[in-house]
Amino acid sequence: MSRFRILLRQIWTIARRDFVATVFTPTFLIFLLAPVVMGSFGAIGGLGADAAQKGADAKTRIVAIVDPARSADIAALDLRLRQLYRNPDEAPPLLQTEAPGADPAAQARARFDDTRIDVVAVLYGPLVTPQVLHTPTSARAGDYLAALAEQMLRADRSGVAPLSTVTKTIVSRRTSSLRGANASGFFAVFALFFLTLLLAGQVVSGVAEERGNKVIEVLAAAVPLESVFFGKLLGTFGVAVLFLLFWGTLLSQATLLLPPTFATGLSGLTPTIGLPLFTLLFFAYFTMAYMLLGAVFLGVGAQAASVREIQLLSLPITLIQVAMFGLGAVAVSKPDSWISTFAAIFPLSSPYYMAGRAAQSASLGVHVLALLWQALWVAIFIAIGVRAFRRGVLQSGSGSFRWKRRRAVQENAVDMGVS
Repeated sequence: MSRFRILLRQIWTIARRDFVATVFTPTFLIFLLAPVVMGSFGAIGGLGADAAQKGADAKTRIVAIVDPARSADIAALDLRLRQLYRNPDEAPPLLQTEAPGADPAAQARARFDDTRIDVVAVLYGPLVTPQVLHTPTSARAGDYLAALAEQMLRADRSGVAPLSTVTKTIVSRRTSSLRGANASGFFAVFALFFLTLLLAGQVVSGVAEERGNKVIEVLAAAVPLESVFFGKLLGTFGVAVLFLLFWGTLLSQATLLLPPTFATGLSGLTPTIGLPLFTLLFFAYFTMAYMLLGAVFLGVGAQAASVREIQLLSLPITLIQVAMFGLGAVAVSKPDSWISTFAAIFPLSSPYYMAGRAAQSASLGVHVLALLWQALWVAIFIAIGVRAFRRGVLQSGSGSFRWKRRRAVQENAVDMGVS
């Protein structure tokens, strides 16, 4: 049996051991359903905030103090202008008209003190020289009332009825739009960050736990430490792939139940390189991002000897992931800057940025080079982690460890396929 085949068999044995030890446990179901728990907390908070916002918006008004004979015309113009706002959250508050009293200025000022409704802007006076009052945070509402007064003067000359008849035709693009490509790029960076944040952290706890109960030392005595680290990395990556397959299958079916507006929003995500090839590249960069972060976490987690040390390591690990996400997102928004060049070269941020670039550029050669570059750094990080673990923990220079290693190799020769 060749040395390469022996190495592959050792790696496969370690990977299969870690995969089975993780998947065939009751706690794996909790891990698999973690997005449901996270989504539930997010939905509860979002619904509460949305209910509070809608409750406040329902009582928010802008007021136009105009002659009662003009109320119908200004209401019709208001309705026409609101059609320009596709998102209801961007539209100004509802318009309320009032007849002017003896002192319109005092009347307008008094509307802000009404406790029944929340008035944010008031228009009064002649439409040729209107006066607009608004709160410090409602300048847009004041601008809207000023535009409404301008349209009223124009309607006096031409009437309120529309002067043109428009025919609208929906046209589909043959190529990806710049907006769609940029949105797809940012979505790719965010999705990669979310998946690695959720999945890659399990590498730390696994290797630290086995170091605490001396299992990793037994494995290191039986096979080369490089095989142990790479096998563990592949085993946890298999768990991550199983997680993606599970949720990918569910989400692919759930899209059939989503409202048409949501499907329309997803249709705006149009990667330049094409959806099938973009999906393939995204999975390739997810693999590289997981391997890179996993290799770093393996080296760091192997130095932790207790649960407390793992908890202390959680913060810097999360900060690294957030920093790489921020760097990748900024680089995607500035593809021709030095930031994008740095993000493409720096190993930990390279998968994030290149996944976003796959949505913005149709060139394939740069992706081949990027994947090879990232694979090289996976090997480098594993080698550094192995050396740090061997020197800091195993102290392999001692004769006692070499004796234990020789004895363990003899006892495990048949199981590991190295006889």
